[in-house]
Amino acid sequence: MKRYLFTSESVTEGHPDKLCDLISDAILDECLKQDKNARVAIETFASNNKINIAGQLTTNAIIDVEAIAREIMKDIGYKNEFIDINPENCEIRINITRQSPDIAQGVDIGGAGDQGIMFGYACDETDEYMPFAISMAHKLSKKLTEVRKNGILPYLGSDGKTQVTVEYRGDEPYKIDTILISNQHAPEIEINAIRDDIIQKVIKEVISKKYLDKSTKYYINPTGKFIIGGPLSDTGLTGRKIIVDTYGGYAHHGGGAFSGKDATKVDRSAAYMMRFIAKNIVANGYAKKCEIQVSYGIGIAEPISIYINTFGTNTVSEEEIIDKIKSRFDLTPKGIIDYLGLREPIYTKTTNYGHFGKSKLPWEKIIKL
Repeated sequence: MKRYLFTSESVTEGHPDKLCDLISDAILDECLKQDKNARVAIETFASNNKINIAGQLTTNAIIDVEAIAREIMKDIGYKNEFIDINPENCEIRINITRQSPDIAQGVDIGGAGDQGIMFGYACDETDEYMPFAISMAHKLSKKLTEVRKNGILPYLGSDGKTQVTVEYRGDEPYKIDTILISNQHAPEIEINAIRDDIIQKVIKEVISKKYLDKSTKYYINPTGKFIIGGPLSDTGLTGRKIIVDTYGGYAHHGGGAFSGKDATKVDRSAAYMMRFIAKNIVANGYAKKCEIQVSYGIGIAEPISIYINTFGTNTVSEEEIIDKIKSRFDLTPKGIIDYLGLREPIYTKTTNYGHFGKSKLPWEKIIKL
C-alpha cells in the first residue's frame, strides 16, 4: 500500500498578510454595498506601524478607506505599535486611481478583465470536499482565533500559523503525523503553559481522536517565544497567501490572487466557478477527485480552454464530463457573476480560513448535474 506524508498550512486573521487581504476585501464589500457594478482592484501593504493602500476603483460609492482599515485592525485585535500595530495612530497612505480605460473597454463589453489560468479542485476526503490537510489546518487556525476572542486563552495574540502533516495510505488520509502551531502571546506566559493549553483547548477540540496517536508529534511555538507579531514582525501584502486561500498545495494554482478584486477579474470569479463545478462532479459521483483548469484572454468573453483531470477516479469519461460542463454552464465572466451572485458584498466572509469549503458561500452549494 502506498504511504506518504503531505503537509498544508493555514494562518490566523492576525497574520500580516491576512490583515492586508481583509482590508482589501472590506473596501471591495463597502463599494458593492453602494454600487453593484463597482470595479475594484485594491492592494494593501503593511509594515511596522504603517499601512499603504493602492489600486484602482471605478465606482459611484462614497467610502472612507482610512476608517475601514482602522476598523479592520481593531476587529482583528491588534493592540499597539510595540507588539504588532496600533489601529489608532498607525500611518495610513492611500494611492487609488480609476481603472485603466484600456482594460475597461474589454470588460465593458463582457470580456474577461485579464488573461490567465484558473483551477478548481474537490475530493471526497472530507465532508466539505476539501483535502484533509488544509481542512484541518484551517480548523486549527480558526480555533486559535475563537479561544483568543472568547477569552478562553486571552493571553494569545492575533498573529498565528498552523501546519498539519498527514500520513496517507493508499491515497486516503490515515493519521496525522505532525501538528505545528506558532501563535503570538503575552510575554508573562510560560512556554509550557502555552503548549499544554494549545494541545488541550485547540488541537484536541478540533482533531478527531482517530487521527491522533502517541506517535503524533506536536510543535508549539518551537522557537520558545512569539511576543512580537503582525506587521511589526513581518511585512504584510495582499495576495501573498494564495495556497492557504485555495487547497493547501494539494492542487494546482493559476497564480492569481483573490482578495481586493471584484468579480470581473476572472482570477477570482473563474476560480470560484471551477471549484463549484469540481465539487459538484465529486458530489454527484462522477469522480472521487476532480481538478479543472480554465483559461481566459483579456477582453474575450468565452474561455479559451477547459481541462479536467479526475486522477483515474472517474465513473464516466472525462470527455463526457467536459460536455456536461459546457452544456450546463455559461462560463463567460457575466455568466459566472450572474450564476453565483458575485455582485453582492460577500467577500470579507472569504478572506480568512480559505475561500473554499465554507458551506454558506454560493460556489459551495451542491446541485444535481
